[in-house]
Amino acid sequence: MIILAKYIIVTGGVVSSIGKGITAASIGRILRSYGLKVAAIKIDPYLNWDSGTLNPYQHGEVFVTEDGMETDLDLGHYERFLDVNLPGESNITTGKVYLSVIEKERKGKYLGSCVQIIPHITDEIKSMIRKIASKSRAEVVIVEVGGTVGDIEGQPFLEALRQLRNEEGYENVMFIHVTYVPYLKAAGEFKTKPTQHSTKELRSTGLTPDMIICRSETPITSPIKEKIAHFCDVKKEAVINAPDVRSIYEVPLVLNKQKVGEYIIDRIKLDVKGAADLSDWAKIVESLKIKEPTIKVGIVGKYVELEDSYMSIREALRHAAAHLGKRVEIGWISTNEKISKEKLKGFDAILIPGGFGKRGIESKIYAAKYAREEKVPLFGICLGMQCMVIEFARYIGLEGAHSTEFDKETPYPVIDMMEEQKRIKKMGGTMRLGAYKCKLRPGTIAHKAYKEDLISERHRHRYELNNEYREKLEKEGLIIAGTTPDDFLVEIIELKDHPWYLGCQFHPEFKSRPNRPHPLFISFLEAAAK
Repeated sequence: MIILAKYIIVTGGVVSSIGKGITAASIGRILRSYGLKVAAIKIDPYLNWDSGTLNPYQHGEVFVTEDGMETDLDLGHYERFLDVNLPGESNITTGKVYLSVIEKERKGKYLGSCVQIIPHITDEIKSMIRKIASKSRAEVVIVEVGGTVGDIEGQPFLEALRQLRNEEGYENVMFIHVTYVPYLKAAGEFKTKPTQHSTKELRSTGLTPDMIICRSETPITSPIKEKIAHFCDVKKEAVINAPDVRSIYEVPLVLNKQKVGEYIIDRIKLDVKGAADLSDWAKIVESLKIKEPTIKVGIVGKYVELEDSYMSIREALRHAAAHLGKRVEIGWISTNEKISKEKLKGFDAILIPGGFGKRGIESKIYAAKYAREEKVPLFGICLGMQCMVIEFARYIGLEGAHSTEFDKETPYPVIDMMEEQKRIKKMGGTMRLGAYKCKLRPGTIAHKAYKEDLISERHRHRYELNNEYREKLEKEGLIIAGTTPDDFLVEIIELKDHPWYLGCQFHPEFKSRPNRPHPLFISFLEAAAK
């Protein structure tokens, strides 16, 4: 049976970072509660092919999909809210679009035509969107356009979406515009002019919003909604307010109270049976409101000034804490300055996340040393696991042990790149990306947490534990708790005579969901609570 998808396009205005991603994910969650199959797409107008080489300070974390694509962090929101695994194709960038068009031009696909923005670039954009709709067999495809209306780099995408609406038909494409309504204390009132101008800018591209979602610090009044409806030419019931809330997971409930789902279903004629059922989601939100007891976790990283750099880890900790009926309090410890015992001793547990580059490495290694000596639960993820191995190697007498990523001349390269990887020169080509299977050793912390013999987790790294040192490390007390099914690559390490000391080469945080917390995070916080 051929499923003809309906499209919901989410654009943003006034300022960036107002929550388009959370809004799009929340709308998806509401539609899922009607029993609809929903897919999501994030359009990023930057020229990078993917998010893999972007600085976390500029762009937040890089989210990795099951099929190994390095994407925008909004795909993480989509997966957590929709409880689905999205393909890497769900992140469309200008770089991907232009590269595809240029490759086709080089192969003569355009039969000598002068290749232009319209129709060739816009056709490629539409083709990529429709491909996701077809492969996912979704009934609704939510397309979020990154940036704000008026950005020059976003214009080809808006034009493509204008064409998509005309080609698919009015009843099959809906536009939702997310804006910001500021409150001026000096004037004592909300100001609607930014929303008016943003909507006018959107109209200048040929697009008319069907719904306007107004972000604000506090709830806006009914007269303000009426004013926006009047000046922006939308129905009053299509002016929705999304004020700041304690938890991002409350947003679907806030939107649902204002009948967003009902309006969308009527506008694009979706076939649903019954009303939305967000009762399970409401329970999740309530569980996240717990204030006591509190577990204090210190995250030791070099990008801690921007929490979005560790978005999935933060959320995974919250999911696990709520599952245990507890609250997690995260302390951010920067490795850009020397770490002391005093900075670490107030935490119930320590987590060392992934990362790249030498800066801050010795601070991470010190954190691993502290946790090992003081018997504090320690969770090392990716580079965090590698720092645990380096620290342990030094502890057992391999003085100067290191990773060849940071010290090419180390006498004990306990972390190294595999020989077949060393021959690859292309940026990103040496990385192990996406889902790989892992065989667990019975009786280990990992095996008890997963309650399975074989698991699958997502990776994003170049360097591995050097097998030449594996026997020596194991003899001294390091436990190889998980390996690739062929036993060649080490995936999980633990430590004898320690309450909870686990490092994994993969990124478990990418698979955590508010309704299905990740077992390793649950086990970690259980140990911290003791």
